[in-house]
Amino acid sequence: MAAALTFAYRGRDSAGKLVKGKVEASSEGAVVTRLRTMGVSPIAISESSSTGLQREISIPGFNKAVKLKDLAIASRQLATMIGSGLSLLRALSILADQTENPKLAKILNEVREDVETGVSFSDAVGKHSQDLPPIMINMVRAGETGGFLEGALDSLATNFEKEVKLTGTIKSAMTYPVVVLVMSLVAVVVMLVFIVPIFQKMFSSLGGQLPLPTMLLVYASHAMVFVGPALFVAIIVFSAWWRTNKNTVKVRSFVDPLKLKLPVFGPLMTKIAIARFSRNFSNMIGAGVPILTALRIVGEVSGNYVLERALVKVAESVRQGESIAAPLSEAAVFPAMVTQMISVGEDSGSLETMLEKIAMFYDAEVQATTEALTSLIEPLLIAFLGVVVGGMIVALYLPIFKITSLIH
Repeated sequence: MAAALTFAYRGRDSAGKLVKGKVEASSEGAVVTRLRTMGVSPIAISESSSTGLQREISIPGFNKAVKLKDLAIASRQLATMIGSGLSLLRALSILADQTENPKLAKILNEVREDVETGVSFSDAVGKHSQDLPPIMINMVRAGETGGFLEGALDSLATNFEKEVKLTGTIKSAMTYPVVVLVMSLVAVVVMLVFIVPIFQKMFSSLGGQLPLPTMLLVYASHAMVFVGPALFVAIIVFSAWWRTNKNTVKVRSFVDPLKLKLPVFGPLMTKIAIARFSRNFSNMIGAGVPILTALRIVGEVSGNYVLERALVKVAESVRQGESIAAPLSEAAVFPAMVTQMISVGEDSGSLETMLEKIAMFYDAEVQATTEALTSLIEPLLIAFLGVVVGGMIVALYLPIFKITSLIH
C-alpha cells in the first residue's frame, strides 16, 4: 500500500460555497474520489508537505486520549447524519473534520480510508480496539449486521452520555474535599520546612527547656528535610509503577475487593459498578449482541475485578443452559433486588427494560450517596484542618508564654 500523502484542496460544496482544506490520500485521484463522496467539486489540488516547525510533534505519553465525552458526541452526530440520509463515507469525513480531539479525528480518518477500500465499518472500527471501548466495537458490529446501525449508534451515544454524567457527578462531589486536603498538606509542609526553623532559632537563643508539643514539632521539622524528598521520589516511583501495573490481574485481584470493603466509599463503588453493568448490559441486549458476548464485554468494562469474575461465572452457567439470575444471586456483590428484577425480566421477556430500570435506580443512588458523602466529608476536613494547623500554631506559641521568665 502506498504511503499516505497530504494534499491541500480548494473546491465548491453542493451550495456553491468555496471550501478548502487538507486530506490524506495516496494520490490525487484518491483525493478527487474522496472529495466527491463529501459532496465537494474540486477546483485545485496540490500536494502539501509538512516539515520543520509545521510537522505535528507527538510526545509519547502526552498524546490526548479519546474520552467518553468525545465518543458520545461522535456517536450521536454519526447516528444523526446516517439517519438524515448521508452516506457513511461522507458522514465519517464530516465527523473527522469537525471533531476537536486530534486522536479521534485520526481514528475516524483511518476508519474512513478502510471503508473506502471495501472493509466493513465494524471491522474498520475493530482495528482500533486499543483506543475504542469494546462495547462500541461490538454494538457497531451488531447494528451493521442487523441493519439498524443508526439505532445502535444512538443507543451507544445515550450510554456514553449517561456514563459521562455519572463520572462528572462523582468528580464534582470529590473536587472540594480533595482541594481542601491538598491545601492543608501544603500548609503543614510549609510550616514544618520554613516557619518552625525560625521559631527554633529564636527559642534556642533564649535558652530553657521547650514544651513537649514544641519539641515534637521541631523533630518533625528536622525529619521533613530528609523524609520530604524521599517521600516525593517514592510518590513518583509508585505513580509510574501504578500506571504500568494497575490493570494487571494480580493487582486488580488484590485492590478491587478492598475497594468494595472500604467503610464509606465501598458501598458507593459497588453502586457505580452495578449501574455501569446494568446500563451496558441493557444497551447491548437491545442492540442484538449475543448474551454470552454481552456478559463478557460488560464484565470487562465494569471497572471492578470482583464484578468481572462474577460475570465470567454467570457466562459459564448460561452456556450450560441456566438462567442469568440464578448464578447472579450467588455473587455477593449483587443485591437481592437486582437479581430478583433480572429474574422477573427473564421470565417476562423484558430483560432489557428491567436492566434499564436498575441502571436508573442506581444512577439516582450514586447521586444521593455522593451528595451525602460530600456533606459528611466537608465538616470532617475542616475539623482536620483546624486540629492539625491549629495544633501546630499552638505548639509554636507555647514557649512564648515562658519568654518573660527566661529573660529574667
